[in-house]
Amino acid sequence: MITRTVSKNPRTTQGDLVNDLQRAGTKGPGRLIRVKERMNGAMYREILSDNLLPSARALKMKRGWVFQHDNDPKHTTRATKEWLRKKHFKVLEWPSQSPDLNPIENLWRELKVRVAQQQPQNITALEDICMEEWAKIPATKNNF
Repeated sequence: MITRTVSKNPRTTQGDLVNDLQRAGTKGPGRLIRVKERMNGAMYREILSDNLLPSARALKMKRGWVFQHDNDPKHTTRATKEWLRKKHFKVLEWPSQSPDLNPIENLWRELKVRVAQQQPQNITALEDICMEEWAKIPATKNNF
């Protein structure tokens, strides 16, 4: 599961889209979830609680999969680390100050290009187009 906050488009109404993505190798991208307020550690843990294990099951991921997130402050709070430890999730260690190592950036660029071509006029259209275009990205794009 990889999260990213997408900045507001000047043409859209108020709100940020926070994309909660689950991906598993060649199984393709998972769901996009819209969060209407600024995400904090508690909200991040709630999203993990509601989505991480069900998504892994839906993607038919085998035992031993590794959870990846970066060093965003909400990912590295003591409470989040403790939650992941208590749930026995294996977490990929992430070097500090290394945003260029994040392979999801390639998929974000792909989504950004696809969405820009359609020029959404409001937040609802932006959300709909993001959902549609994310679902169209072929699984081979996930092989980075």
